[in-house]
Parts: sequence; structure tokens; C-alpha cells
Amino acid sequence: MSSTMELTKENFDQTVTENDFVLIDFWAAWCGPCRHFAPVYEKAAQDNPDLVFGKVDTEAQPELAAAFGIQSIPTLMIVRDQVAVFAQPGALPEAALADVIGQARQLDMDKVRASIAAQQAE
Repeated sequence: MSSTMELTKENFDQTVTENDFVLIDFWAAWCGPCRHFAPVYEKAAQDNPDLVFGKVDTEAQPELAAAFGIQSIPTLMIVRDQVAVFAQPGALPEAALADVIGQARQLDMDKVRASIAAQQAE
């Protein structure tokens, strides 16, 4: 059974609204690095069963890819409390992915929101 869920424009908003920690892998079937990253991402999903691991097929969901300005794939995005706290193109090695997840888990979202509010006020 896959630990990752397919995200579409139909379920995307609901998924990020109802879950406070969502990882999103923007990928496509024709993309070699995406296929290379898929098992790494799947393993991370199994290692972090409390988090939601989503995948967006940029071919099937061009609107979602466009909405997030995805220029190259794979791109990994992490959304906490409906705030994108990480977004980086490229297939991350297993250790780097684990590190990014660990850092995102430790974020103080009150501080993140305060800094966003400050940026928006400028």
C-alpha cells in the first residue's frame, strides 16, 4: 500500500486545510529525477506516518503546478498550517529529505506567521 496520496485540484485545498503538516512532491512520469526520487519519498512517508505525503502529477494537474509557480520537477514543498515553509526543486537524497522534514517539524509556526505578517506589512 502506498503511503503517499495523489493530490488533485479537487482534494488539494481540503488536504492542506485539514492537515497541519503536508509534504508535496510535484512530479511527472516522463521526468527521470522524479522517478529516482519517488522511492526516497515513499520511504520517508513510511518513516513519518503522522505526516501527510502528497504527490502532484504536474501533467495531470497543470493548474496546481501553475498556482505554485513550479518551474522544474521534482519540486518538494512543505506546507505547515497552510503556510509553505519549504520549497526546493531537485531530487533530495534520503538523508537530506529526512533533515528537511526534521527542520520543518521543529519550526515555531507562531514565529513563522509573525515574520510573514511583518513582511506583508512592509
